[in-house]
Amino acid sequence: MAGADSYSPLIESRADLIEAMSRGSKPQSEWRIGTEHEKHVFHTNPLRPVTYEGPNGVRALLDGIEKETGWHPFYDGENPIGLRNDEVAGGISLEPGGQFELSGSPQDDLHGTASELAEHMRVAKKVAAPLDIHFLGLGVTPIWSVDQIPSMPKSRYGIMAPYMEKVGTLGTSMMFRSCTVQANLDFSSEADMVKKLRVAVALQPVATALFANSPFSEGRDSGYLSYRSHIWLNTDNARTGMLPFAFDEGFGFEQYADYALDVPMYFVIRNDEYVNCAGESFRAFLKGELPQLPGEKPTIKDWEDHLSTIFPEVRLKQFLEMRGADMGDEKSVVALSAFWTGLLYDEVSLEAAYELIEPWSKDDREHMRREVPRLGLNTPYDRTNLYDIAAQAVGIAEAGLVRRDRRNEQGKDETIHLAPLEETIRQAKSPAERWLEKFHGEWNGDLTRIFREAEM
Repeated sequence: MAGADSYSPLIESRADLIEAMSRGSKPQSEWRIGTEHEKHVFHTNPLRPVTYEGPNGVRALLDGIEKETGWHPFYDGENPIGLRNDEVAGGISLEPGGQFELSGSPQDDLHGTASELAEHMRVAKKVAAPLDIHFLGLGVTPIWSVDQIPSMPKSRYGIMAPYMEKVGTLGTSMMFRSCTVQANLDFSSEADMVKKLRVAVALQPVATALFANSPFSEGRDSGYLSYRSHIWLNTDNARTGMLPFAFDEGFGFEQYADYALDVPMYFVIRNDEYVNCAGESFRAFLKGELPQLPGEKPTIKDWEDHLSTIFPEVRLKQFLEMRGADMGDEKSVVALSAFWTGLLYDEVSLEAAYELIEPWSKDDREHMRREVPRLGLNTPYDRTNLYDIAAQAVGIAEAGLVRRDRRNEQGKDETIHLAPLEETIRQAKSPAERWLEKFHGEWNGDLTRIFREAEM
């Protein structure tokens, strides 16, 4: 095993593959809320994307935040590509086009999520202001093409981008132009994981519709309310989608592991360098038949790395990652975690949500996923549309947060963080539809206006 990661043991059996996920099971008293979000960075004078290097580049932004927070940088070669907080889990990382990501630390409640996000934005904006760097809360950068966006110096993206060109039509748009919000939640057992994952997968198109916030592409009305979600439909079908097998009888950790084994690899890390294995089989790796590392077998860390390169609507690792929402403003970031926490962390709400989605067939779920990027809450279903389902889901989530009864210092419970969704339900319009009204109305087609109005 020359050159392999010495700190990670070899995979000895299928049980090791399963255990990499099942060991995330924990009692309800230890459940936490993790929130990740990505935001676009841009300069205003003149309006343009931000490069990595240079006195006003992303690297300077990282350096400034390091000085402000004391967080420690991590590197790709000689280039800092993010910051880690040694006191708690979480940190800052860069996406391929410079999208600035906060992986929030696990929080006891949504009030902690909101406080953490507010402090992050305070520090980020303080450091960014002298650099003329600004942050944009949209699901897709509205005016620039992939070719206009500078690439960040991360080796894994040098492997992923060429492979994306082979397996889909918009994979590089996903990498360089899109931004999402992700909620990470725990499970107590395999049965609890299965129930939560099924609810989360089925309702992911509902979340996409509620948080739709990317109607523009390359300076035009794209024809979609969530162009980011449309991009994912055209990225890489082998590693994306609605996990139809998760609804089969007998589904559990083992079946997810089998699915993951059949997803083509991207890379293996050896001696802190990325070995390009794009398109290769992890099953062959288990047999010592990976062409790039002949005779070598994978470690647990290799398997965990591989699990992180799978991008379904809900991803299973040692927790569940809900991945269907466009980036929005600060309140919308917290609202996503509020939506899923209310649905999945209260037993009564989880059961109500399961009853809501249980009648849906695979075709129903696929229909919603296919149509939501374009139609959003107006996506037809049965004799109604997704708006009615979304209103029910928000109501179920609100009731779950009421029962959780987690109060902030002002005595308010977590339902305050659902306010953006309640406004969307009240208006029957997603953020994207509100932007489109301005674009075709008061802005008179001037899309540069959105950089002011959607700035975080």
